[in-house]
Amino acid sequence: MHKKTALITGVGRTVGIGAAVARALAADGWNLVLNYWQAYDERMPWGIQPEDIDTLTAELEAAGAQVWALPADLGDPAAVERLMAQIAKEAGPLTGMVMSHCESIDSGILDTSLESFERHFAVNTRANWQLIAAFARQATDDGGALVALTSDHTAFNLPYGASKGALDRIVIAAARELGGQGISANVLNPGPVDTGWMDEETRTAMTALQPSGRLGTPADVAPTVAFLLSPGGRWVSGQLIKADGGFSS
Repeated sequence: MHKKTALITGVGRTVGIGAAVARALAADGWNLVLNYWQAYDERMPWGIQPEDIDTLTAELEAAGAQVWALPADLGDPAAVERLMAQIAKEAGPLTGMVMSHCESIDSGILDTSLESFERHFAVNTRANWQLIAAFARQATDDGGALVALTSDHTAFNLPYGASKGALDRIVIAAARELGGQGISANVLNPGPVDTGWMDEETRTAMTALQPSGRLGTPADVAPTVAFLLSPGGRWVSGQLIKADGGFSS
């Protein structure tokens, strides 16, 4: 049986949401292209985990997936074109795409720099539009499924929240504009998931707001993404889905 191939962006660490999605898709029989950019991780509190890409690749291959791990700085306007050309050459056409990369540096209205604002919109908004357009142009008659991870952050996280809000509108537009090609498109909000970015104060505060009394994990989020990429999930399109354990209720 011919296996379908999905691109997952933002898969730089074994503990992230992108890695959990990759595991779920591998279990469902997908081949996988993993995009990562370790220069971003280097700027984050957790830092670079240099062996994580190789470790995750080996894990996914052991599960039966063929894996291509391709670095790309999605803040570069030319990066998407180069990445998609490399994917076409090495992996063939994509049927699924999960956009889980991001730029996320906390700042508010008064202390956001122009450079930071533009970087957030380049990575979180422009690159996703470019990826969606490129995906549609290479899609076969089988169409495909797109899922983008979003957030409802607003105050004191201005450039991140604003750029994610713009992403939401792009994905919902894609559901309408690309539906005729058999392409579904959805936005998924996982709520607060601790992948290494929370300090103890934040962890305590977020846990107190969860009806379940615990924080979400990447493994909690991944099955919903896998469903949306599955044949049974393709009728769901144009939705902003909150898979957050009731955090937003």
